Amino acid sequence: QVQLVESGGGLVQPGGSLRLSCVASGIRFSISAMSWYRQCPGKQREFVAAITPGGTTTYADSVKGRFTISRDNAKNTLYLQMNSLKPEDTAVYYCRVPPDSWGQGTQVTVSS
Repeated sequence: QVQLVESGGGLVQPGGSLRLSCVASGIRFSISAMSWYRQCPGKQREFVAAITPGGTTTYADSVKGRFTISRDNAKNTLYLQMNSLKPEDTAVYYCRVPPDSWGQGTQVTVSS
């Protein structure tokens, strides 16, 4: 049974930073492509970033240069380092593993 548990969300001021974590179990993490998505209030869930088993990364244009996705295969953990946060980054952030397993999400609120 696949389980993904996100943590690290919270309230941060504009310009601040947060690091999200996603601990995975029930999968062969080291050979799994992993990704982060987010859902803003009243909007559809959208892609944020992805990382392949080999470490190749892709980002949504809206977060490129500010967010960094990484993984620690020894800890079965996916990370999202978020810098220079903006109010429009406010959302529930989810990690995902194919074909279609999701965590419960962690709330990120960027506000002064």
